[in-house]
Amino acid sequence: MEQVDYKELKKGGFMRQVQPDHFSMRLRVVGGQIKSEQLRAVSEISQKYGQGYVHMTSRQGIEIPYIKLQDIETAKQELAQAGLQTGACGARVRTITACQGSTICPSGLIDTTALAGILDEKYFARDLPHKFKFGITGCRNNCLKAEENDLGIKGGLKPNWDADKCIYCGLCEAVCPTQVINVNQDEQQLKFEESGCNYCGRCVKSCPTDAWEGKSGFIVSFGGLFGNQISVGRQILPIIFSEQELMWVVDTTLNFFEKHGKAGERFGKTLERVGWDLLEKELQEVLQ
Repeated sequence: MEQVDYKELKKGGFMRQVQPDHFSMRLRVVGGQIKSEQLRAVSEISQKYGQGYVHMTSRQGIEIPYIKLQDIETAKQELAQAGLQTGACGARVRTITACQGSTICPSGLIDTTALAGILDEKYFARDLPHKFKFGITGCRNNCLKAEENDLGIKGGLKPNWDADKCIYCGLCEAVCPTQVINVNQDEQQLKFEESGCNYCGRCVKSCPTDAWEGKSGFIVSFGGLFGNQISVGRQILPIIFSEQELMWVVDTTLNFFEKHGKAGERFGKTLERVGWDLLEKELQEVLQ
């Protein structure tokens, strides 16, 4: 009888069920998006090889349970015909999650879908000491909960005020969640304490005269974890405006984990062990 390599199957997106010789097949879904014709193929495969239903994971993924061991290769081939692949499990970069971002959502500040595609193409399934999760959220509403991820990316908007366009209506002060804008309507004055700004962009989006303008950027958090243990990711860098610089940050972070991480140790635990200042130093060097 041929020996089954369950570890390799799991690495390729097939997770053992409690039922003998049955697996839940995880699909590679990038940024939470899948085409309608691909959904039809998923439905057909679940009917043919599963039990006619799918499971939606907490990370925007799709799993088809009850795939029999002898049907795995055939199911993979039919997935490929629909332009789909199985996902990744184990100690690797997992599926990239993202909200709909600026192309769909009025609150979005960055194109999360495009960024998810770039990260997926460059890093998906890269082997690391432990699982590594990316989460991209388009704004401070934080629908994707960026800080829960090993590396979270959040859209930000750095505001700039043009006094010549301002009518001192006070709307920007009213919508500012950090209360760093103060408008004196009687004296036609506005004070903005940028050091306390969280780059949510609400002043820019609400201004009726375009007196507030904004520059989009990326707010990055590191070391988040939401499982058996919970850690909130930390922001150790100022907002990043260049996509190229963002890629430098990601490259440096993954290389750091590869170099310093221990097998079975999540990224946040590596940072606690070797010191956050060591990562911060390496990041600052690549951004100089």
